Amino acid sequence: QVKVVESGGGLVQPGGSLRLSCAVSGSRSRIEAMGWYRQAPGKQRELVATITEVGNIDYADSVKGRFTISRVNANNTVHLQMNSLKAEDTAVYYCYARIQVMSIAGSYYQWGQGTQVTISA
Repeated sequence: QVKVVESGGGLVQPGGSLRLSCAVSGSRSRIEAMGWYRQAPGKQRELVATITEVGNIDYADSVKGRFTISRVNANNTVHLQMNSLKAEDTAVYYCYARIQVMSIAGSYYQWGQGTQVTISA
């Protein structure tokens, strides 16, 4: 059974930093991509950052220059370094893994349970 487990959320003041981590276990298939979405109260879930197996990276415009995603393929972990945090970054952050399914030439998403990030003075 594939599991995705996040850690590192919390409360921080505006301008501060947090580092989120995510570990994927139990997958026997290729993990094509990993990354983070977030969902603030009353809003839709939105992509924050994603990184592929070969290191291609994409960020939401709202976090470019402030957030950095990195991945360690050897142990299926991904990190999100968040700097210069703003109140609008407050949300539940969800890690995901896009896992290959060779039998159907496709993939599926496995999600973590989410970790709360709160930016407040």
